[in-house]
Amino acid sequence: MSEQEFLAALTGHDSDLRRAVDALGVTGQPFCLIGGLAVNHYVEPVVTLDADFAIAAAAGLADALRAAGFVVEEFPHSVNAQLPGSRLRIQITVNSRYAAFPARATAGELFGVRLPIAALADLVQGKLWAFNDTHRRASKRAKDRADLIRICESYPHAIALIPAGLISEVDALRPA
Repeated sequence: MSEQEFLAALTGHDSDLRRAVDALGVTGQPFCLIGGLAVNHYVEPVVTLDADFAIAAAAGLADALRAAGFVVEEFPHSVNAQLPGSRLRIQITVNSRYAAFPARATAGELFGVRLPIAALADLVQGKLWAFNDTHRRASKRAKDRADLIRICESYPHAIALIPAGLISEVDALRPA
């Protein structure tokens, strides 16, 4: 089974990630993948049905997604989109604290789709913001914690990006 077939089996649609990336590209705004799928680019993947992106500005974003067939919901700092019949949730953050991420993104490929993926240090920072957000559901924060641990296990230099005392499993990985 190819990566594309695996994603299609999970989501119920064969091109939603590619269509989302294409729609983001139509806006002309720099963007990059963040969140769990971006973590999967760097470490052993786990299944997620969220594709999280950061984009520099939202101008034309909702229209580009609608033109690509997505149902769109707009919020003050995000745009959510989903293709009818798909379980993949596209969540696009439009927040100034992520504004520099797209410029530092690296080219990557997930499920056969070429796209910019947040640099590892930026991905860690985004996961730290999410983990420390007490308004997020406990299950989401637990996933953020696990993602940070997975990153540090695979990239020991990332340990220095995690404040000491925040995550005991990361502290255990710190050099003596």
